[in-house]
Amino acid sequence: MKHITCIDDLRALHKRRVPKAFFDYCDRGSYAEETLRANREDMQAIKFRQRILVDVSKRDTSTTILGEPSTMPLILAPVGLLGMQHGDGEIHACRAAQAAGIPFTQSTMSICSIEDIAANVEKPFWFQLYVMKDRGFIKELIERAMAAKCSALVLTVDLQVIGQRHADIKNGMTVPPEWSLSKLLDFASKPSWVSGVLQGKRRTFGNIAGHVKNTEDLNRLAEWTASQFDTSLNWKDVEWVRSIWPGKLVIKGILDVEDAEEAAKTGAQALVVSNHGGRQLDGAPSSIEVLPEIADAVGEKMEIMFDGGIRSGQDVMRALALGAKSCMIGRAYAYGLGAGGQAGVAKAIDIIQKELLTTMGLCGVNRVDEIDDHVIAV
Repeated sequence: MKHITCIDDLRALHKRRVPKAFFDYCDRGSYAEETLRANREDMQAIKFRQRILVDVSKRDTSTTILGEPSTMPLILAPVGLLGMQHGDGEIHACRAAQAAGIPFTQSTMSICSIEDIAANVEKPFWFQLYVMKDRGFIKELIERAMAAKCSALVLTVDLQVIGQRHADIKNGMTVPPEWSLSKLLDFASKPSWVSGVLQGKRRTFGNIAGHVKNTEDLNRLAEWTASQFDTSLNWKDVEWVRSIWPGKLVIKGILDVEDAEEAAKTGAQALVVSNHGGRQLDGAPSSIEVLPEIADAVGEKMEIMFDGGIRSGQDVMRALALGAKSCMIGRAYAYGLGAGGQAGVAKAIDIIQKELLTTMGLCGVNRVDEIDDHVIAV
């Protein structure tokens, strides 16, 4: 990790060390990937005001997220299949986040189970929930998150219909993998990855294994999972989740002001402005494009979190300037995980924090709560 200078370096190393199917699963978006590209292009189009001769000797990235102290306004977002980027990936990522003093969010579609992570980390983590057709199973998942003392529930609401990801189809990306000669050769060329995954606790969806009968038939498990995403999901289901979950609730996947206003009525403590990393509705606006109007509409009623295109501390600064209180990263830390396990995730977090500190200094800002649209060049 000595010569890694930025998130793009981690991405390049991740691409070399992890089989193509799993790298592409992390890296690519849906359909023509217009929204995936827009997340980065619109972010990079935002320019800063450079300020000089301001005393910035006491810069501090610390803040609070959902009322809890955090060393910086950063959260590790839920990312499915982390355990296929690196053996026990969810545990390693959670440990890196907790060592850095920021929240980690486990995905419903993780490889390690809720219980696997809880038994191997020192502090509570967040759990992300997809509401599936089997409401009994979802109630059980929420109760498992409660038993594990998860400190927040992140309800993802933009996956009722799954956007097609062309790369996954071309790669035969399944859990377990769909084998072919080219894939076997790809795996064979990455012995460290193979060894790490084989030594991991699981190689299938840990939160679902045991619920479906005959879970030793992994194809059956995958078919059940694919059939469970619920097109009838609506705001009443949010109320139902709220009636079971007693803790802090975050609604993730808001991209429209009207939806943000509805979310503010649910009693949720926060929402995440997100287009699912450009992996769902292709042709949707970038997250950064809609952030200001959503923050203006409901920012006084609930915390505004941001997700979509964060690859640097400069990007965190941009999102905070336009109304976010904190930011989620997904690909940025998944690249680190694939590149170097827990150390790689720690490196990704460290890179972003140092870049944020530098950007604050060059914009004449000492504290996170001082960051607003005055740091943006008009």
